[in-house]
Amino acid sequence: MTKRISFARICLALLAVGSFARAAHAEDTVKIGFIAPSTGQFAQIGAMMIAGAKYFMAVNGVSIAGKKIELLIKDDGSQPDNAKRIAQEFIVNDRVAVLGGFTFTPVALAVAPLATEAKIPQVVMAAGTSIITEKSPYIARTFYTIAQAAVPMAQWAAQNNIKKVATVVSDYAPGYDAEQAFGDELKKNGGEIVANIRVPVQSPDFAPSLQRARDANPNGIFVFIPASMAGTFARQYAERGLNASGVRLMGTLDLTDDDLLPGMGDPAIGIITAGPYSAAHMSPQNQAFVAGFTKFAGKRPNHVAESVYDGMRLIYEALNKTGGDTDGDKLIAAMKGMSFEGPRGPITIDARTRDIVHNIYIRRVERKDGELYNIEFATFPAVKDPIKKAEGSR
Repeated sequence: MTKRISFARICLALLAVGSFARAAHAEDTVKIGFIAPSTGQFAQIGAMMIAGAKYFMAVNGVSIAGKKIELLIKDDGSQPDNAKRIAQEFIVNDRVAVLGGFTFTPVALAVAPLATEAKIPQVVMAAGTSIITEKSPYIARTFYTIAQAAVPMAQWAAQNNIKKVATVVSDYAPGYDAEQAFGDELKKNGGEIVANIRVPVQSPDFAPSLQRARDANPNGIFVFIPASMAGTFARQYAERGLNASGVRLMGTLDLTDDDLLPGMGDPAIGIITAGPYSAAHMSPQNQAFVAGFTKFAGKRPNHVAESVYDGMRLIYEALNKTGGDTDGDKLIAAMKGMSFEGPRGPITIDARTRDIVHNIYIRRVERKDGELYNIEFATFPAVKDPIKKAEGSR
């Protein structure tokens, strides 16, 4: 009987040791739950997001502050309901310390309440509506806001006497941000919006919208559409002779996304865009990033891949600052006000809004060494989100 009791105690002790070892191992591993589409219409964007995250870890290693980093990736198909379900699984089953990714605004917003409830940082790396960071105190963003690109684009247009402009935007929240931010700024600088045209997010036919824009007799057209539609838009713009008519085509950097630009051909030449990143950005950090990423992924990086790369660095830097402590409040506090030099240039996470502050470059599509690139020719330094900046000043 005594032997049986002793044996039982040994078994219990071993189980306790095993449980302790598993708990210790779990504490030594920091899990990042990464949500991005691998299927559906926007799988191309998701592929660049995933490549950006994996490339960062390939370059910077899989440990920081004595903790092993584990990247868990799941496909949401860019659907908010899927993203919400996946985030719940990440939080409850996988016990992730950070949520990352998020292709579009509705996806980021669907997950925001979960991040708040679980007190887990949500690093938004590819969604640009201004309101996003207001939806949870645990959200930080490394992606540009639409207004950050649209306002400098309007300023440049006005400075270059492009003052009668038609806007063509996708019919969802980022499109509305682009339409309003560009229009308000152009009017403030003496310009006029002669037509506001909205197109379905998934529409492959821009002919009716381009005709409406042309009928408004503008000297410029400002565009915000998903990057996957940009090649079609540029081709249809050229087919209708708008490029030859002298009507300037402008937009946010999605219009001439770096990974798609080589396939857009001559219709893309001369398009003017505004944004925080170009694969042609001249800095040692970016040249190393482009060379390494291209070898790793088989194509040049676009702004989404670069944003994810910076987003992963933000997570690593926050963990380093907390000494590996994964407490959500400590991590998000570490992210506030953080600054570093990324491939795009200097960036800061605004301590008040948790949004990114970075340079916005005005770029023109040109041929360089036989390939199409977005060549930067003007810089608006340290741009904050204009919408939040205005709110904060009241």
